[in-house]
Amino acid sequence: MSEEQEGQVPNHQPNQENSQQPQNPQNQQWQQNPQGYQNFNQPNPNNPYPPYGGGFGGMQMALPNATIVLVLGILSIVTCCCFYGLIGLVLGIVALILSRKDKQNYLANMSYYTVSSYKNLNAGRVCAIIGLILSAIALLFCILFAIFFGFSALNDQEALKEILREMQ
Repeated sequence: MSEEQEGQVPNHQPNQENSQQPQNPQNQQWQQNPQGYQNFNQPNPNNPYPPYGGGFGGMQMALPNATIVLVLGILSIVTCCCFYGLIGLVLGIVALILSRKDKQNYLANMSYYTVSSYKNLNAGRVCAIIGLILSAIALLFCILFAIFFGFSALNDQEALKEILREMQ
C-alpha cells in the first residue's frame, strides 16, 4: 500500500475482488448478499448455520409466549371442573395453539432462544394437554349426567335427590 492509501478507510462495496470471501464463521463478521453487505448476526435465509451465540449480539431471548402457555396450561388444569369443563377446555386449546407457534419459531432458530424458555413451553404444553383431557372428561360426565338424570338435576339438588329416591 502506498502512503496515501494507509490512512484511508477501505471501500466496503462489493466488487469482483472481495466477492469470494472465505466462509469462516469464527472470523467472518460480514456476509455478502445480493443487496450488498449484511451483518452476520442478522438472520439470513441463505446461511444454513445460525450465528454463533444467537442472533442478537450473542444474547438469546425467551420465546415470546412460553410463560403465557405455561400459565394457561396450569389454569386449564385448575378450571377443568368449572362451568362444566368449558373454561378448562378453552384455556387448554388456546395454550396448545400458542405453543405450536412458539415451537415452530424455536425449531427454526434454536440459537436465538433460551433452552429454559423452551422447557417452560413444553411444560405448559403438557399441562394444557392434561387440562384438555380433564376438561373433556368433566364435560362428558356432565353430558352423560344430563342424559340420564335430566338438565334439571344439574342445577337443582332437590330434584336430583328426588330422582335418586325414585331409582331405589
